[in-house]
Amino acid sequence: MPLPAAPDQKPVIPARRLAASTLKANNELMIKGILCVLIGLAVLVSPYFISSPGMQGIVAKSSLVGWFALVLGCAFIGLYARRRMAAPAKA
Repeated sequence: MPLPAAPDQKPVIPARRLAASTLKANNELMIKGILCVLIGLAVLVSPYFISSPGMQGIVAKSSLVGWFALVLGCAFIGLYARRRMAAPAKA
């Protein structure tokens, strides 16, 4: 009876899988941060470019939402930077 063929793929090492999922989570955090910052800036800056006074007033009243999105986005980016600084260097 012949022996089975050698495996084609390398075995999955749990530490490598954990590192890949951590990297993916960090990248998603950065994307969320950038999007929140862009949304916040758009809400804060858009009243200056809207020509309709009624719509300009409505958007201007939502400036609290813009500031919240801007601060939240900066917090996400800061957390991403902190995680990258704390990550061990690759060999």
